[in-house]
Amino acid sequence: MNIYEQDLGKTAANYVPLSPVSFVERSAEVFGDLESVVHGQRRYRWKETRDRAARLAAALASFGVGRGTTVSAMLHNTPEMVEAHYAVPALNAVLNTLNTRLDASLLAWQMNHCETAVLLTDRELAPTMAAALRLLRDEHGRTPLVIDVCDSEYAGPGERLGEFEYEALLEAHKPLAVLAGPRDEWDAIAVSYTSGTTGDPKGVVTHHRGAYLNSVCNAATWTLPHFPRYLWTLPMFHCNGWCFPWTVAMLGGTHVCLRKVEAAAIFEAIRNERVDHYCAAPIVHNLLLAAPDAMRAGIGQKVRAMVAGAAPPASMIEGMARIGFEITHVYGLTEVYGPASVAVKRPAWSEETLSEQTRLNGRQGVRYALEEGMTVMDPAQMREVPADGQTMGEIMFRGNIVMNGYLKNAKATAEAFAGGWFHTGDLAVLEPDRYVKIKDRSKDIIISGGENISSLEVEDALYRHPAVLACAVVARPDPKWGEAPLAYVELRAGAEVDAATLIAHCKSLLAGYKVPRDIRFEAIPKTSTGKIQKFQLRERARSAAAIDQE
Repeated sequence: MNIYEQDLGKTAANYVPLSPVSFVERSAEVFGDLESVVHGQRRYRWKETRDRAARLAAALASFGVGRGTTVSAMLHNTPEMVEAHYAVPALNAVLNTLNTRLDASLLAWQMNHCETAVLLTDRELAPTMAAALRLLRDEHGRTPLVIDVCDSEYAGPGERLGEFEYEALLEAHKPLAVLAGPRDEWDAIAVSYTSGTTGDPKGVVTHHRGAYLNSVCNAATWTLPHFPRYLWTLPMFHCNGWCFPWTVAMLGGTHVCLRKVEAAAIFEAIRNERVDHYCAAPIVHNLLLAAPDAMRAGIGQKVRAMVAGAAPPASMIEGMARIGFEITHVYGLTEVYGPASVAVKRPAWSEETLSEQTRLNGRQGVRYALEEGMTVMDPAQMREVPADGQTMGEIMFRGNIVMNGYLKNAKATAEAFAGGWFHTGDLAVLEPDRYVKIKDRSKDIIISGGENISSLEVEDALYRHPAVLACAVVARPDPKWGEAPLAYVELRAGAEVDAATLIAHCKSLLAGYKVPRDIRFEAIPKTSTGKIQKFQLRERARSAAAIDQE
């Protein structure tokens, strides 16, 4: 033992496990009188939001929720979803935010896989969730406790599915004295599902330490001031809203909630609630660009936006600059808590032409300040490629802002972490200034409107039609969605079927956003062993998109 280890150990006075839950307690303490959440007619201050989260935590604790218990949330961007991000981690439980666009069978599979004990569900989503809960019970033998959320801003149909109603449950419980957080910062804070190359979802387990650090990184990367007014256009179910539920809490900011992402509602919120920050996939930015100029009337404040989910087209970056919105391009994956790299804008870039600024800003950039490593490597040799902008390799990360691993999938975890780096599967080049630029996706994942689509899952649906002999699905550039699935199909001898029939067939098996937008009946290139050569199809897809846009 050296002298710096003598009587200098960890104590309650000098060491606390890192958790973003602490941000909520701080804001309630020092900014308790400031506005925390806005949702239609509902308005809360930080003391109230902390109190509501502590009541939810108390209610969940009374049901036996604790360390390692999974609480799933099928919610829109409402105050209840914000509160779940504070209450569930405070109990050292694990938050599983469900994609509101998924079908019942996949929702049931995910809830069974992560062993959901409690489900929070919005009444509007009752038809899908009722079917999912039946499947969960009948096929998997699991019956979670269900809490219905009856949002004040939703007046449409939807039955109650559970024994408890959210507001009544909060009213019935006194708030916990402290939102305490985990015993160990390595403990799981969330499990989020992402498509894999096989089409089977993977449960990405993330920890308190990483969520804390990436929340701080969001503020540092964006030079966020105290008290931002942040609009929820990004779904909170997606990578826990890129950790922004906790970033906003850290800064004593205001969550401006939004149930539906529509241009008029977004501009109205920006204008009326003085919103100055939001995050979104390229499709949302394009939605705003396409809106009539009159919708933007009355917006005088500077608005800053992050874009990620698919490489933003140059026209989108240029267009947002023209309407006075400042865009920051970030890149990441669920496995790295959402964005973990950023195209940091250097001062000299402002002297470049708009076209060159767009090219520079369109790159995936450099690692977040608290991420220990990001580079492009030859995956076979595990060596960094030359920074020449030409040599292709795989983007890899390592550090504290990387997941624990994949739930119940040791093989996939080991493969993802081979060689001491997280392998993203995204192919890119390293440019001379060490900014990364993606060139392709080795996982065959299509990113459409910010959502991941497994091409193999779509192919599996197509193959279930008796007329299909061979098929391949690739990403086609799409001006609205960023990317969209395009299917190439070869029919069996003598079979006849049209594109509309196959699309309807896919709609019966897949969530709507996964269904191919276009089907082309063409010969599919294969190797001598029969392996489909997707790289040729990607070239066809890009060419077809270019021709269609002429």
